[in-house]
Amino acid sequence: MSAASTGRQDRLQGIIGKISNFTKNYAIVVAILALGIIFSFASEYFLSYRNIRNILLQCSTVAIVAIGQAMIILCGNFDLSLGQIVCFTSAFAGWMMKFHGADPISASAVAMGFGSLMGACNGLLIAFCNIPAFVATLGMQLVGMGLTRIVTNASPIPSMPPSIAWLGRGYIGGSEWGIPNCVVIMIVMFILFSFISRRTRLGRNIYAIGGSSEAAYFSGIAVRLNKLIVFTLAGAISAFGGLILLSRLDSASLTNGYQYEFDAVISCVIGGISLAGGKGKIVQAMFGAIFLTLFFNGMTMLNVHPFIQPVLKGLVLIGAVAIDVVRNKK
Repeated sequence: MSAASTGRQDRLQGIIGKISNFTKNYAIVVAILALGIIFSFASEYFLSYRNIRNILLQCSTVAIVAIGQAMIILCGNFDLSLGQIVCFTSAFAGWMMKFHGADPISASAVAMGFGSLMGACNGLLIAFCNIPAFVATLGMQLVGMGLTRIVTNASPIPSMPPSIAWLGRGYIGGSEWGIPNCVVIMIVMFILFSFISRRTRLGRNIYAIGGSSEAAYFSGIAVRLNKLIVFTLAGAISAFGGLILLSRLDSASLTNGYQYEFDAVISCVIGGISLAGGKGKIVQAMFGAIFLTLFFNGMTMLNVHPFIQPVLKGLVLIGAVAIDVVRNKK
């Protein structure tokens, strides 16, 4: 066999190998494309620009919250309080702006401070007090739920100041054909945190702790401190997601961020991040959130009863976890 022929075969094998690795790591992208093709036959409006933009708009907040959840899962834990952090921080920011005349920047800074504090409390309880993540974050979920009721008096707070509208309702290029600001923010945040997870010491520590916290400890990594940092970051990111949601809905209510903690977990697992920890990429959570929103958008267009959709969401979660378990066994 000639050297030229051998070279062509090597290049061909290299291309096949890259395609195989891509489909393995980003099978969710293939699933999104397949789902889009299926729904496009079911509804002529599904692939319209407005509907695609609406899907990205709806998934942006969940995807941002999923960044924090992804880092926690990669670290070998999970957080059930992120949805209520979204709810409380958005309600508190809305309450400050509506009833106390606070400017959006000050209200947002205070809200993100509270989100960071709630995340830090989770980190302290889990990393330093050895309380199971399920118990600690479930407790913080109830705390956030109660605080939201106190702040809002269990009533919606409508009509936010126009100066915050750009965050969730603004468009780059105009509202007719433009790109929503929150979608651009989502993409930028995923690029940023993908870089952090892959190119910084914190990111390498997260993967090491998720792979084996004991081995990470004996290799000199401050396991407890890094867990505290991750939970604090997740709280801050969720608070920022709450501010975007507040701006997009132009209202703060008890339903803001409803079940976002579960949607974030589903997005991560569907995307390919392992619940066992230490495996996966941050960007996979974004594709998981897009798939989830795409799926239920198609269900709505097909007039699937809304009471059935939570059943489907539960089945999707169970299926994704089952695939993850099989993958880890292999």
